[in-house]
Amino acid sequence: MKPSGFLLWVTRIPTIRIFEWTTLARQKLAVCSDTPTLESELLVAHIKKRDRSWVLSHPEDWIEPLEEQNLNLELNRRLAGEPLPYILGEWYFYGRSFKINPSVLIPRSETETLVEAGLSWLRVHPGSRKTADIGTGSGVIAISLAAEIPDLAVTSVDISPNALIVARENAVAHNVSDRIQFTQGDLLEGLNASFDLICANLPYIPTSDLNSMSVSVFEPRAALDGGSDGLQVIIRLLDQIPPLMATPGLALIEFQYDQFEKLLELTRRIIPDAVSSILSDLSNHPRVLRVEFQ
Repeated sequence: MKPSGFLLWVTRIPTIRIFEWTTLARQKLAVCSDTPTLESELLVAHIKKRDRSWVLSHPEDWIEPLEEQNLNLELNRRLAGEPLPYILGEWYFYGRSFKINPSVLIPRSETETLVEAGLSWLRVHPGSRKTADIGTGSGVIAISLAAEIPDLAVTSVDISPNALIVARENAVAHNVSDRIQFTQGDLLEGLNASFDLICANLPYIPTSDLNSMSVSVFEPRAALDGGSDGLQVIIRLLDQIPPLMATPGLALIEFQYDQFEKLLELTRRIIPDAVSSILSDLSNHPRVLRVEFQ
């Protein structure tokens, strides 16, 4: 007989190594991803609480049974169409990792064009340090600017209280929360300050296009839907900018690449005294409206 109180512990022996799991996952991910190898490695890194370089240098390491179970659950979520960044709970932007969840958009590399333009202008205008980030979402624009410009003061606005929770957490994580004021509001309404730099990544996808796009299934629709022509929210912002813009000053607004001609025409009509131009992203697509007040 077994002694009273004896507990029999059964330990499952690992049955799969890292390279074996990533090979199988890569084959499955090929149907829904353009980067199945990268995604399989990032999933393992997430479960192992390591970075991708560790995964690449330890292909023979075993995956523990509970880790394998959780990996398979995450893989199934990805195969069902859920974006990888939401599964991981974080994503990189401008060299930094940001916490994200379905209440905010996934940061995209195209937006780094806006950040680069803002930094370039700030560096040649050392006396211009008051910035507004409108539609801040997870806070990637505001935090990236503040992290690069140590004396920058940023007002970050979003209409979503849940998005602001995420943005505040990211600001704390990157040690810039003391220089960013987060405000719930609708664009520039209710703000009385004068700003040297205004940045915005607002909803700009036409409603009819959005209805047929997979992005609308998982990402917050309110942060994507720009109305009938995709420009309704941007036009509202353009109307509000002049009274709050310092001189010299700069406004940078991201838009959908095929909107640039109409947007440029509207901007020159709404703000005729400013110098308006278009910046292209790294894929050479028109991406950012640049409106300079001189």
